[in-house]
Amino acid sequence: MPKMVFIEKDGTRREVDAPVGLSVLEIAHRNRIDLEGACEGSLACSTCHVVVEPEWYDLLNDASEDEEDMLDLAFGLTKTSRLGCQIIISEELDGLTVRLPAATRNNMKG
Repeated sequence: MPKMVFIEKDGTRREVDAPVGLSVLEIAHRNRIDLEGACEGSLACSTCHVVVEPEWYDLLNDASEDEEDMLDLAFGLTKTSRLGCQIIISEELDGLTVRLPAATRNNMKG
């Protein structure tokens, strides 16, 4: 089974099982990693924003226009920022490493 690595806000590296076909957001929730996902993967928020390590970024499918629009709302946006709900694990992504941003902006509250 593929693995992936989450680098938590404090710098802790957590390697976890990453079943093919699941999203980074689903894998984070299965492993109690603090990645919010307020809209439950419906592309209505940016709370599952992750920063993909540069060596993995080009292996990902391109972001959709809807994802790009949501990323514009993300706190601490970088060149390799993506939404965790939109990254689906494949065999090619075995070892994928993502960093959790220092903060998120939840526009769903209120």
